[in-house]
Amino acid sequence: MEESKRQKQVGKLLLEEMSDIFQREGINVIHGGMVSISKVIVTPDLLEARVYLSFFQIKDAAQLLHEIKERTGEWRKLLGQRVKNQLRRVPELQFYNDETLDHVFKMEELFKKINEERTGNDSSMAQ
Repeated sequence: MEESKRQKQVGKLLLEEMSDIFQREGINVIHGGMVSISKVIVTPDLLEARVYLSFFQIKDAAQLLHEIKERTGEWRKLLGQRVKNQLRRVPELQFYNDETLDHVFKMEELFKKINEERTGNDSSMAQ
């Protein structure tokens, strides 16, 4: 189902505000890696927001995601203070690991490996 214009607007607002909150709280750079919010999807009733987090060079992403989830109430309160004039109700926040970046790196490695094998076979055929 296609997202409505309002869902997209609220999602964009939440993404911007949550990114700023994470930056101010020091969550965006932690444990020698980075955490960023890749997207926010809001339900049609605007009562739930699914926040997808992208972890870069974080050793234990699952543990960090768990720590972030434990502070959901705190994040929602901070968000509410920021969007109180734009939204009637602050959506319930649900955090998920966005593994898109991991898939991109895996695909790049596979293509690199295929290219190396192909180059190796071409040079052996030339001899």
